[in-house]
Amino acid sequence: MKIAVIGQSLFGQEVYCHLKKEGYEVVGVFTVPDKNGKADPLGLEAEKDGVPVFKFPRWREKGRVLPDVLAKYQALGAELNVLPFCSQFIPMEVINAPRHGSIIYHPSLLPRHRGASAINWTLIHGDKKGGFTIFWADDGLDTGDLLLQRECEILPDDTVSTLYNRFLFPEGIKGMVQAVRLIAEGKAPRVPQPEEGATYEGIQKKETAKINWEQPAEAIHNWIRGNDKVPGAWTEACGQKLTFFNSTLNTAGLVPEGEALPIPGAHRPGVVTKAGLILFGNDDRMLLVKNIQLEDGKMMPASHFFRAEDNSTLELTEAELATMEAVRSAWKRILPNVLEVEDSTDFFKSGAASVDVVRLVEEVKELCDGVELENEDVYMATTFKDFIQLLVRKLRGDDKEGECIIDYVEKEVNKLTLRMPHQLFIGGTFVDAEGAKTFETINPTDGSVICQVALAQASDVDKAVAAAKDAFENGLWGKISARDRGRLLYRLADLMEQHQEELATIEALDAGAVYTLALKTHVGMSIQTFRYFAGWCDKIQGSTIPINQARPNRNLTLTRKEPIGVCGIIIPWNYPLMMLSWKTAACLAAGNTVVIKPAQVTPLTALKFAELSLKAGIPKGVINIIPGSGSEAGQSLLDHPDVRKIGFTGSTEVGKHIMKSSAVSNLKKVSLELGGKSPLIIFADCDLSKAVQMGMSSVFFNKGENCIAAGRLFVEDSIHDQFVQKVVEEVKKMKIGNPLDRDTNHGPQNHQAHLRKLIEYCQRGVKEGATLVCGGNQVPRPGFFFEPTVFTDVEDHMFIAKEESFGPVMVISRFADGDVDAVLSRANATEFGLASGVFTRDISKALYISDKLEAGTVFINTYNKTDVAAPFGGFKQSGFGKDLGEAALNEYLRIKTVTFEY
Repeated sequence: MKIAVIGQSLFGQEVYCHLKKEGYEVVGVFTVPDKNGKADPLGLEAEKDGVPVFKFPRWREKGRVLPDVLAKYQALGAELNVLPFCSQFIPMEVINAPRHGSIIYHPSLLPRHRGASAINWTLIHGDKKGGFTIFWADDGLDTGDLLLQRECEILPDDTVSTLYNRFLFPEGIKGMVQAVRLIAEGKAPRVPQPEEGATYEGIQKKETAKINWEQPAEAIHNWIRGNDKVPGAWTEACGQKLTFFNSTLNTAGLVPEGEALPIPGAHRPGVVTKAGLILFGNDDRMLLVKNIQLEDGKMMPASHFFRAEDNSTLELTEAELATMEAVRSAWKRILPNVLEVEDSTDFFKSGAASVDVVRLVEEVKELCDGVELENEDVYMATTFKDFIQLLVRKLRGDDKEGECIIDYVEKEVNKLTLRMPHQLFIGGTFVDAEGAKTFETINPTDGSVICQVALAQASDVDKAVAAAKDAFENGLWGKISARDRGRLLYRLADLMEQHQEELATIEALDAGAVYTLALKTHVGMSIQTFRYFAGWCDKIQGSTIPINQARPNRNLTLTRKEPIGVCGIIIPWNYPLMMLSWKTAACLAAGNTVVIKPAQVTPLTALKFAELSLKAGIPKGVINIIPGSGSEAGQSLLDHPDVRKIGFTGSTEVGKHIMKSSAVSNLKKVSLELGGKSPLIIFADCDLSKAVQMGMSSVFFNKGENCIAAGRLFVEDSIHDQFVQKVVEEVKKMKIGNPLDRDTNHGPQNHQAHLRKLIEYCQRGVKEGATLVCGGNQVPRPGFFFEPTVFTDVEDHMFIAKEESFGPVMVISRFADGDVDAVLSRANATEFGLASGVFTRDISKALYISDKLEAGTVFINTYNKTDVAAPFGGFKQSGFGKDLGEAALNEYLRIKTVTFEY
């Protein structure tokens, strides 16, 4: 079948290419004349293939077809005209000439929105469904018989560009090719268009795009997005025409506080805020506009409207000057009618169109090694000089949008000047809590106040979730490639490593962590975790699945692993930075955004982490941190309908409450790492020295504030007394002291309430008849220090045999020589199942016991040996779900099944 393609633009080019690929013979292409020395993409592509290209300025004159034009068309012998996008009026002598007639693409669901601005009116009318129609051309205006239609959902913040790029362009190309295929096979339908529901709207022009303020906020939003980018909805304000772009009704958490912008005719003045320009409908509802174009064509973030223009010009280095000349060459290639690209050359006034914006952005990204540049940046800096200044600022990492003012608390500690943020971190900015509420964070070494920290309220949680949702749905995070996402996480890990001494010192100051341990574990493993999951970003893959074929057709089924959305992460106080990293790294690697609530008693490393995430270039809103109470901030996170996942480490009691709240709110996905009473079984055939060393570590590591601490040691009778003797000797060698001293190996407990619980725990152990061999008391010095403690003769019914101390308390019980199954039964007689351990030289015995122990982790002849690549999580009431390893990614992903028929 011989085809004539009549049209223009990238859409026309793609339809042409796909028809050629399908094997159809394109005998001629008819497109528009060159504009400003630039040929249309459709004509350029056809010329490469040697297909005849015709560029008639007009097809008819005074209502009659031009004879020479018609003759040139007829000479091709076309059997079908395909009009993918055509702005010219084609005479009926051409439309009806081919044997199969002519088919036209129209970007609406006909008969709705006939006319040239169909996409605009689909959005202006607030249609919930959109799509395209391919119809048989007749002598009416978009009234021909229907051949094929495809529909899609209209998203709340869709613009002409997003709807076109997401659906109308890619699916429209496929639809045109399918329509031609149906015609070639003799299967193409001709369904008369119904007149019921038919609408016709005129072409949207700048003069008709003025905003009518006497309508609700939703209608104003639809008008703005329906004119975005062309022709642009505008109003008069401040003595000039202002054109609004990038509108949204998603204003959750926004407070209309800022500088008023009076708008004649508007129900209320607009308000310029940090988020953008808040506007009001006559129903008093808000909408947010993020970009404004001034009358002189300059585009700016709406949040910058009242800022004085920055007239400072950067002095460029030699390397930057070389980059400038390379970019100048790119402008010359894109703007062939411009003889010389000067500082004042305006990209759009020189003839550039939207397709040229995409080309410029991609060329500059390639030239500058993936610099983060968006189409919007070109609209913001339209002259060559402004564009170069913007580009250089981005390359230097000091573009204005990246700046953040931080109110630090400074302290001279550990021969360092600590600079610690103390405010909430929401949407890439450090801010005070609602009502300027704060709480004291305490240094457990001496009980002194470190600083006041912002105390998040429910309204602050709403703002943080709104920022995370906007970053997930509309921000750069979801647009960049998985590999670029990994690159940002690697950069964050590098910054954490550069600041590791500062982070470890803050952990010592705020959590009482021994500095040398914090450096290696609290901070060191956090860095390793981010590097590990950064490597996973571009390796998250679905699969293809063979299914029963729908014969005579065939099927292809595949799965996609997708991010969940906004995740809430609630972290404990024992490893503030490490627990944050274990969950957050996997969450971000999967492509989610996050709201983190650190423990109220240890908020400072989380806030320092927030600062480093900004420096790493993590887009605003991806990470949000809300220090506060569990009852207020934590509960608000659990109840929020826009949070889709909760990751929690803490007590079993709170874990049960989280499950209940998550179910009642919106059935959130949940992963829980909860309490433990991990058994450690030590057999007589073990390496006793190693068992003593590892037994000490299993209990006293990190002052016993360790999720997997050995809560109960079972020691075989024949070595029991010797084991206890050696343990007590080692305990006496332990240096209790300031966690910042390099020879300290036992620091203060995390906070005073926990210290009191440890005292009560030991008192109960003595009362029930256990033997207190050493320790059991608070150390007589300032701060929250507790003696390393050892209990023996602990029987199974005792409180300390069943309940977790979460402190430096070793609980030792005997078991009879050789009675493997009995000790296994005792070890498993608990509702917890986080970790466990066994020491023996008998490999068969070790494997047998590891098979029988009911715990998520089993250590054999070692303890506390966790690694970023090994999954970590509990059984029974120690929770479910995994941190670390590939398995952790699944906690932050959802699987979608897609089935094709062909």
